[in-house]
Amino acid sequence: MKKLLSLVAVLSLLWVGFANAHGPTRQKVTESIEINAAPEAVWALVGDWANLQNWLPVVESSTAQGSTEKGATRELKLKSGGVIKEELKSYDASKMTLQYKINEVDPKDLPVANYSASIKVEPNPAGGSKVVWNGAFYRSFMNNNPPPEESDEAAVKAVTAIYKEGLANLKAVAEQK
Repeated sequence: MKKLLSLVAVLSLLWVGFANAHGPTRQKVTESIEINAAPEAVWALVGDWANLQNWLPVVESSTAQGSTEKGATRELKLKSGGVIKEELKSYDASKMTLQYKINEVDPKDLPVANYSASIKVEPNPAGGSKVVWNGAFYRSFMNNNPPPEESDEAAVKAVTAIYKEGLANLKAVAEQK
């Protein structure tokens, strides 16, 4: 009986250790916006893989290689001076959707790791368009007890801010045309 109790005690201690050492969990952000413009006009902006700066305010300039084929890349120069390198995972102009991932980013510019996202433009039943931007990612600090600027909360806040600002600006640009 003593051996059984000792084994249970050791297993309990191991379980507590494992439970505290789980690391970060995958975070998700979804933002959407309705735009008073035809889906094709909105897609002309969103689907222009090489020119994200045309509607995303944090981007100063972008250079792309590979057109809109799977594996195409782009490098985003941010207005803050940082650089983000992305890869196109899928692109379907007929469905007005694209998926991409970040291959390289400094946590000071965006505190995320293993980031992937999709953007879809669809007709809005009330007229115009609806754009949905989904992202999934981990915080950039992959160990336990991250500094505040690399926490789950900081990552979600940063991505949410980019999505909201970007979609609001996309609406403004698309509705001016």
